[in-house]
Amino acid sequence: MLPPVDTDEEWDAVVPDEAVVRPAAEDLCARLGLAGAPLTRYGEGSQPVYAVGERHVLKLFPGAAAADAVAEARVLDHVHGRLPVPTPQLHDSGAYVNGWRYVLMSRLPGRGLHLAWPGIPATDRERVVARAGEALAALHALDHEPLADVLGPGDWREFTERQRASAVDRQRGHGLAEGWLEQIPDFLAAAPLPRTPRAALLHTEFMRQHLLVDPADGHRLTGLFDFEPAMIGDPAYDFVGVGLFVTRGEPKLLTRFTAAYGRVFEPRLLLAYTLLHVYSNLPWYLRELPAPREPRLDALAEAWFGH
Repeated sequence: MLPPVDTDEEWDAVVPDEAVVRPAAEDLCARLGLAGAPLTRYGEGSQPVYAVGERHVLKLFPGAAAADAVAEARVLDHVHGRLPVPTPQLHDSGAYVNGWRYVLMSRLPGRGLHLAWPGIPATDRERVVARAGEALAALHALDHEPLADVLGPGDWREFTERQRASAVDRQRGHGLAEGWLEQIPDFLAAAPLPRTPRAALLHTEFMRQHLLVDPADGHRLTGLFDFEPAMIGDPAYDFVGVGLFVTRGEPKLLTRFTAAYGRVFEPRLLLAYTLLHVYSNLPWYLRELPAPREPRLDALAEAWFGH
């Protein structure tokens, strides 16, 4: 029913096409005992994801991302019930057709924090951010060894060196101005990257878009989801998402987050990881977040990650 998807071109042609993907989702639901449940496709995210009625979520993974399906299922099972914020419960996962895989999980209540944020009072924002800091600390405190066979990158130092070697070209590909590009090699060379960091289970995209709140209950955190890109590595790497997408350059909020988390990271380290991050896109961040008056990376580190 679903064609193989192993290249970027096949991905772009198949994954967004509801005429192709929806019948497969309906077929899978029938096989999983959920025949007839209404399907609502979420508009965000790179994978096809459907709300199945009020209680379930079905996530489909093309063959090009089959390993991500295995990883997400394993991480969901590992973290469920062990964090101070709810995470989806894994109900089923496995192979489908032509290399595709699926994960069926519980549907969490609440509204996306990124959507609710404009209507949240300042005091509630600080409380939400503090609870998020506690949740991330709890995630990082979990034993990651049971997941080492499915989560990368393996050798953290090798990963950061590989990302460093391609950092300028990746940002140039996103259209970063030459004045910023020429600073990257020296900035990364001087950045205080730990040689052998204490490893932790990382979410890697800890952001408002992956947190849920209950607007009727003081915007209490009701969910953390999307563990597909999870990794094992330096806990500071997760603070890229925190600074860019949770606290968004607001020093007071970052202070509340780190106080609840229990540790402060050096701003230059966090900007270095921003440049090394798998999904780094500095031109986009510069459009979205407050930038310093002087176009210097050390000033940018303080603007986004300073306290």
